[in-house]
Amino acid sequence: MRERFAKYKIGQVVRHRVFPFRGVIFDVDPQFANTEEWWNSIPAEVRPSKDQPFYHLYAENSENAYVAYVSEQNLLPDESGEPIRHPAVLQNFEPEGDGAYRPKALHSH
Repeated sequence: MRERFAKYKIGQVVRHRVFPFRGVIFDVDPQFANTEEWWNSIPAEVRPSKDQPFYHLYAENSENAYVAYVSEQNLLPDESGEPIRHPAVLQNFEPEGDGAYRPKALHSH
């Protein structure tokens, strides 16, 4: 199996290619690491390959904040510079100023 490198990084703001939501990446799996039930719940015509990085996002749409699990092929960089309102983002990240976020240090002195 070939080595896959994640295109996006933790703290980066991304948006979904198809669905109207965006979010901040807080974890990356080098390949699919969710359940078969989750996998099979995706309509077959849009079901992505498992052999690619998958991203855990603090996601939001116009109404809700939630956690999303998205394949690399379905993400695009979010260039809007709009802040993310998801409450977990402010708990776990600090704004970098350029629309990206950096993880907060676990032990701040």
